[in-house]
Amino acid sequence: MAPNRDDAAEQLNDDQVMPLTAHLEELRTRLVRSFIAIGVCFAVVYFFSKEIMLFLQQPVLAAFPPGATPFALLRLPEGFFTELKASLLVAVCVAMPYILFQVWKFIAPGLYPRERKATIPLVVFATIFFFVGASFAYYIVFPLGFQFFLNYAEGSVIASLSLGWYLTFVVKLIMAFGIAFELPVIVFVLGRLGLVSAAAMRKGRKIAILVIFAGAAILTPPDVVTQVMMAGPMILLYEGSIIIVRLFGKKPEDFTLEDESPAS
Repeated sequence: MAPNRDDAAEQLNDDQVMPLTAHLEELRTRLVRSFIAIGVCFAVVYFFSKEIMLFLQQPVLAAFPPGATPFALLRLPEGFFTELKASLLVAVCVAMPYILFQVWKFIAPGLYPRERKATIPLVVFATIFFFVGASFAYYIVFPLGFQFFLNYAEGSVIASLSLGWYLTFVVKLIMAFGIAFELPVIVFVLGRLGLVSAAAMRKGRKIAILVIFAGAAILTPPDVVTQVMMAGPMILLYEGSIIIVRLFGKKPEDFTLEDESPAS
């Protein structure tokens, strides 16, 4: 197979016309567009803030006895600010496909044309993995976790949750699981760029597991149950990512072809 000189020439030209200031300007543009998208989504989402708050309350309401009132407003403006905060975090989740698209557009100039063709499929898969992670948190982690902790509310102990704390905690954890489930997509991109390999990931498996548990401890509340619920799927995703890199990662012959200059 003949070297793709057009790709190499285009890559060389991109590097020549994109100094550091241009990269910073491009980064600013992508960030501004992402914030605008979040703002637009927030304006829409806020109209449904009551429904969103009720939806987010369902996992813990299901763990309480019927007719129980588990939430309390500890400060007078807590309900108002909670609605704003929950709406903002949900707006980020809704805008996530567009944000991921902007991230891809920022790194795309560093890729070859045939790699840029993967833009739409990559954004689609990144969005799917994000919402799979968010759904995993909402439908599996929350019911099990809340049921476990509410077992300690017995006898003279009554569970009463701050509405503001609860909704912030739930949305942040949903986003944390959504971002954590992006691991296969991130590894795919790094593999295509030649920055990681299946052999290196297998060799660093023990360190990766340690990092995963450390990350789970940072992203989740300080309890072993929730940390294990995040770390377990992450370890499985890491193992799946090794297979992805082995199948789709850049091969040694790709380096040989793409690194040739047009003059060679």
